[in-house]
Amino acid sequence: MIRVVLAQPRGFCAGVERAIEIVERALKKYGPPIYVRHEIVHNRHVVEDLRTRGAVFVDELDEVPPGAMTIFSAHGVPKRVEELAAMRGLPVIDATCPLVAKVHNEGRRYAAAGREIVLIGHAGHAEVEGTIGQVPGKVHLVQTVEDVATLDVADPAKLSYITQTTLSVDDTRGIISALTERFPKITGPDVRDICYATQNRQEAVRELAKAVDVILVVGSRNSSNSNRLREIGQDLGKPSYLIDDADSLQAAWFAGKSSVGVTAGASAPETLVQGVLDGLRRFGEIEISTLAGAAENVRFRFPAQLADA
Repeated sequence: MIRVVLAQPRGFCAGVERAIEIVERALKKYGPPIYVRHEIVHNRHVVEDLRTRGAVFVDELDEVPPGAMTIFSAHGVPKRVEELAAMRGLPVIDATCPLVAKVHNEGRRYAAAGREIVLIGHAGHAEVEGTIGQVPGKVHLVQTVEDVATLDVADPAKLSYITQTTLSVDDTRGIISALTERFPKITGPDVRDICYATQNRQEAVRELAKAVDVILVVGSRNSSNSNRLREIGQDLGKPSYLIDDADSLQAAWFAGKSSVGVTAGASAPETLVQGVLDGLRRFGEIEISTLAGAAENVRFRFPAQLADA
């Protein structure tokens, strides 16, 4: 008998639910094809499902035919992409998560006050590229505490920081502490810009690690928040694996283990979690329980074009 403990909360957050439903509503209202710049959310199964229904995912806007309905992903886009869409006259629906848009607004507000910006985040991530491209003026990207020591800023008295929404809360606190120590006059939002869903899922993994021998995180390799969940489990001394779906399960992971914790990143659908539970039954009988955890009742408004769809 394998005891399986499910984290709570897990899986889809409000921003991801909104982004996926934006594509679904657009397909229903305007008909396929609907063009989406980059993956709407970082999950292969979600993207493939929408693709079968008529969504076309592109890397850049020059792949979008003239006049085609275009959606910006939940991670946000640089200003230049918005400007190019306007120049081409493309009809656009913006699925940027409202919590990501909030970070953009903070960055613009700091820049308007003449402050240089430090962005705490991961180089190359779609959200980071979008945020840098939304903030006018100088933006320094910091990924680690070590990066803080090499920062070269014009005026340490006019410095502010913002953060990617899907970071590790603990890692971010360490970077903020290093920034504050080196630049005592720096201003910023502590870890409040790390989204509520990211923080809740990280706290749930910490609780999960107290109760199980091994942790499975359902999510895609390019999902930042899913990677952080796996890292937290590993840091707490529990073997932790990031898996796309049940096909990734390996018998060796469970040898000599009596309990398995299962969670999912914010862009992973619950159907994949249920599939993993079915997959675990290949290794023996399982007994499932769910941890108590934060209840999430957040809902975001839809763009005006789709409010009636």
